[in-house]
Amino acid sequence: MNTVNMHEAKTQLSKLVDKAAKGESFIIAKAGKPMVKVTAIDSTPEKPKKRIGFMKGQGTFPEGNGFKDLFKDEIEEMFGLKD
Repeated sequence: MNTVNMHEAKTQLSKLVDKAAKGESFIIAKAGKPMVKVTAIDSTPEKPKKRIGFMKGQGTFPEGNGFKDLFKDEIEEMFGLKD
């Protein structure tokens, strides 16, 4: 991606906008520090990364009804349901 300084952007704004409209995004910098990114409005924005399944394989769960019965004895005891 091309970076241009503020002065160059002022003097060549029409050319830079034409390039951006064709899909060539650019960054305008002030004193060498990037300030803004110019891109075409109809260009497709970056899609966020999918988060579903991001921890796949990093943990285990009890099989069958084990998950439902997790801490069952302690909960029954707390509420006086256990004899």
